[in-house]
Amino acid sequence: MSTIYKSDAGANEIQRRYREALDSWPVPAEHLRVPTREGETFVVASGPEDAPPLLLLHGSGANTTMWRDDVASWSRQFRTYAVDLLGEPGLSAPSRPPLDSDSHARWLDEVLEALGITSAPIVGASLGGWVALDYATRRPERVTRLALLCPGGLGRQKSGWLAKALLLRLFGPSGIRRSAGVVAGLDTPQARPVLDNIVLTFTHFKPRMERLPVFSDDALRRLAIPVLAIVGDRDVLFDSQGTAHRVHQHVPRATVNVLPDVGHAIFGQTDPILAFLRG
Repeated sequence: MSTIYKSDAGANEIQRRYREALDSWPVPAEHLRVPTREGETFVVASGPEDAPPLLLLHGSGANTTMWRDDVASWSRQFRTYAVDLLGEPGLSAPSRPPLDSDSHARWLDEVLEALGITSAPIVGASLGGWVALDYATRRPERVTRLALLCPGGLGRQKSGWLAKALLLRLFGPSGIRRSAGVVAGLDTPQARPVLDNIVLTFTHFKPRMERLPVFSDDALRRLAIPVLAIVGDRDVLFDSQGTAHRVHQHVPRATVNVLPDVGHAIFGQTDPILAFLRG
């Protein structure tokens, strides 16, 4: 665990908080542990077992709790599988396979096989959106729809925020809070509980710092499935206008929603995404 956390004590605190959140999951859920070549993968399954499957992939520095405001609605229509990504502050293995390879696709092959899923729609956010896109471009027969929140790998990945965030961190807990607010775009009183969790995580967690590989125009043109991309126009991590332009230009069956005055963290999209998933 020391590879992705700053200390064992910090890792234990994050995982303790995570397990508490799982105990208050808004709907009945099953906790699954799937063996893969990259190590164990933790999955939270909700909804009727005979309902069509829906895969949920969270962003960097997060875990399945990202979906707690959505899962009560989505699990009425789908058997939702919220997957803890590898190398992130959840309960999956700390492995971080290279992004510029098919490692994540092979990992997801094993996860889906273990879950008995031949094909499914995927909802992915940020890094999870990149993983979803990577899988759809490599395994088009296994992905039926893509709903992407602030996805990586499309618009330019910005770096100007990093220097400001690192400077703010020098001011201790208050600086970490301000830098987390800058990165996530969480500057409202309503977002305070989310910001509290982000501050706890990044006090103890060592995030991936490499740039996400960018998908080629040709790869995007090959996406024959319906794609919904939702971005915030104040995102400091990715160029939202660039993301919107490339999706509009190159993805044949795409819908793009640019949300005004919204940063990298996007909330309140439960119903629009459900409508898209239902077709």
